[in-house]
Amino acid sequence: MKLITHNMLTSKCIKGVLTGFPLAINATDIKIKEVDFNSEFITRVIPKLDWEVLWCAANSIGHSDGLPKTIEPKFEEDEEFLKKAHHVLLEIEVEEGHLTCPESGRQFPISKGIPNMLLTEAEVQ
Repeated sequence: MKLITHNMLTSKCIKGVLTGFPLAINATDIKIKEVDFNSEFITRVIPKLDWEVLWCAANSIGHSDGLPKTIEPKFEEDEEFLKKAHHVLLEIEVEEGHLTCPESGRQFPISKGIPNMLLTEAEVQ
């Protein structure tokens, strides 16, 4: 699971959960997979992210080195920043572990890089 995906996941469909975001990451296996850099894509996606959540996710798995906690104005002109964001968003992959709902504590397994967000019928609102 790439961190760009993590930034979009929520568990708000669980009974009694209002937000279900951000999900905590407990990674047991992380891989780095090189992806071609596309500054235009990164520039377009950054405003759609919750940057604080991204930084905390990267930090929780030990990959926040050099990544700023906040986005600077005119970030799109800073190629070094864009490359760091690209690395964190697209090249770091959580292969094994689990995600945890911050409200219910429900855990969702990550296996072979795929988070299983399926709920039982009893858990759905």
